[in-house]
Amino acid sequence: MPFTYGYARVSTDGQTLDAQVAQLEAAGAARLFKEKVSGVKRDRVQLDKMLGTLNAGDVVIVTRLDRLARSTRDLLNILGIVADKGAAFRSLGDGWADTTTAHGRLMLTVLAGLAEFERELIRSRTGEGRARAKARGVKLGRRFKLTPHQREEAVRRRDIGEESMTEIARSYNVSHSTISRLRAR
Repeated sequence: MPFTYGYARVSTDGQTLDAQVAQLEAAGAARLFKEKVSGVKRDRVQLDKMLGTLNAGDVVIVTRLDRLARSTRDLLNILGIVADKGAAFRSLGDGWADTTTAHGRLMLTVLAGLAEFERELIRSRTGEGRARAKARGVKLGRRFKLTPHQREEAVRRRDIGEESMTEIARSYNVSHSTISRLRAR
């Protein structure tokens, strides 16, 4: 038997969930998942619990999209989980965001397409920028923790074998794995 779940969220302890709870209950939410946590947080316990509870035919209701997700990508990821479970989604404040209707599914499909297009543009521009930087001789990636002289000295000390890698690493304020990865020139 399908079930209707409501999800309510506020960002700070000073805010109240009362208005959202009232709207969700009026819309027919049989079970509510409520939390006071910033939308930026990836670990939203109640959201995860609700998503884990969903079954085919269930419906998730929120008062507004920003209560559920912090970005378009986050929204699409969450809606992907809802869809994978065979459940539907409805936002009370955003009538177009309603996967229980054909119109709402179309709008969210268009939104997903635009988000994918945006990701591809960003990926392309990032790749072009990296290629231009490499052509200018810019070294990409993390800087070495040790200078060339320190690397040579650490390799020599390691190869002598009188000190442990941990002791050598401590003298340079790096981890022992940094020392173990060094190669002789």
